[in-house]
Amino acid sequence: MINSVGIVKAKKFNCNEKLVLSCGDVLSSFTLIYETYGSLNAKKNNAILIPHALSGNHHVAGKYKKEDKHSGWWDNMVGPNKPIDTNKFYVIGVNNLGGNDGSTSSKSINPKTKKVWGSSFPIVTVKDWVASQKKLTEHLGIDKLFAIVGGSLGGMQAIQWSLDFPDYVNKVICIASAPNLTAQNIAFNEVARQAILKDENFSKGNFYNHNKKPKNGLRLARMLGHITYLSNDTMDKKFGRKLVNNKFNYDFSTNYEIESYLNYQGDKFAESFDANTYLRMTKALDYFDLEKNYKKKLSSLFKKIKADYLVVSFSSDWRFPPSRSKEIVKALLDNNINVSYAEIEAETGHDAFLLASNHYHNLISNYLNQKI
Repeated sequence: MINSVGIVKAKKFNCNEKLVLSCGDVLSSFTLIYETYGSLNAKKNNAILIPHALSGNHHVAGKYKKEDKHSGWWDNMVGPNKPIDTNKFYVIGVNNLGGNDGSTSSKSINPKTKKVWGSSFPIVTVKDWVASQKKLTEHLGIDKLFAIVGGSLGGMQAIQWSLDFPDYVNKVICIASAPNLTAQNIAFNEVARQAILKDENFSKGNFYNHNKKPKNGLRLARMLGHITYLSNDTMDKKFGRKLVNNKFNYDFSTNYEIESYLNYQGDKFAESFDANTYLRMTKALDYFDLEKNYKKKLSSLFKKIKADYLVVSFSSDWRFPPSRSKEIVKALLDNNINVSYAEIEAETGHDAFLLASNHYHNLISNYLNQKI
């Protein structure tokens, strides 16, 4: 595994301190699953936190065993001599509270009832995630993060960090993100949620008790999501109007390659992801709104920020277009905050933040490549 962090192992942080959530509920304790790559230096000032996007998790880089088919979701970005260089930095990947991969969530046991949380698990927000991540970094003995690097929903968490704990963050790299969702984005999320909520196996969120999963709803939700992550150019180049069997079926079975791709992605996702988690993750996206209490004066809120910023957008990203990143940049400049901005030419849509390109990777590497 060239330039890989190699074989990695997930770790568990059990926090016995209560966490007051934005919705008003209180978790008496919680667990976060996380991974670390590289070593924390003697000064403990080389830590980089990577919060994940909608369906991501703590497994950012490396493999759990050599025969694994796939590495972590950002393996092209994180590792020895990669843009986020683990020879230099101590990198932390964390599975968010309410997440799909082992952190306290709807699938967990409620300590009060001794039963699966299910539908009773509270809706958590970006602010709640940041608060829980702060407790994890304290547990790791980190007094200040060198950087937080996040794409999409991860970028929203990075911004929230710099607002809630301004003295705790040195740099923020905010990629393909926005200060809030547009009405169109909220609409996409609602259609996805309705597909899950209306699935006959959803059982009002308590499907665990019936040993069934709302797979049809999850399939549709993921298929819709994939359409929004890709650009029209990417779809045309990769699939076009290619037929699976080079002829029309004249029925409603899979006929086009794009249909086959979406069905495959939907099936794979429905097998591995939790429906209650998907519902809550999309709600966290919807509820993230930096401008809500500031009458659309983002610069008023950003007066709190002390971190330097790099903001990155992609030309073909129509879900989080460059114009949304520029709103963040303007508010930072209004407060004389040190900010760099790059709009990268890419035809791959919103997914561009996950993919490797020389310009993109060099940008991240150069920004982080300074003496600690």
